[in-house]
Amino acid sequence: NLFVLKSSDVISRPWILVTSMFLHGDFMHLFYNMFALGLFGIILENIIGSKKFLTIYFAGGLIAGVAATLFYPAALGASGAIMAVMGCLAVLRPSMKVYVWMVPMPMAVAALVWVAGDVLGLFAPSGIASAAHLGGMFFGLIAGLFLRKKFGEKPFRAINPIAEQRFKQWEDGWMG
Repeated sequence: NLFVLKSSDVISRPWILVTSMFLHGDFMHLFYNMFALGLFGIILENIIGSKKFLTIYFAGGLIAGVAATLFYPAALGASGAIMAVMGCLAVLRPSMKVYVWMVPMPMAVAALVWVAGDVLGLFAPSGIASAAHLGGMFFGLIAGLFLRKKFGEKPFRAINPIAEQRFKQWEDGWMG
């Protein structure tokens, strides 16, 4: 209880904004967060590097914690920080295929699905800190926009127009 994010204690004990990111309600809460962090975190870290990744993770978690204090008396978990990672990845790799409830979709669409679920969660409380998720996702999207020029997907374009023309001639010859 000393490390849980209690909204009434944030001013007197600001470190609980960080400590609460390392606490989880039960094993399944921890499992799902670590599963998502393992999948999306490794990909994002490989794209932007460890220092930028940690900055996005912790800053996203702090912003998620602040958002949680505005809506809930108490919160815990790494979900807001993980949503920041996923939001950043949605901007940097929007066409990357992911599965949401066993349905394949681009990362950008998946991010919209998760946002929609959390917006609904604001109006139909479920015990999930949807405001924290949205705060983390919002931060991740903004961070992704700042990093997009250097680390974003490059649109396909022909490196050698002559080679592309020869390929089209070959393709037309074989395909008729």
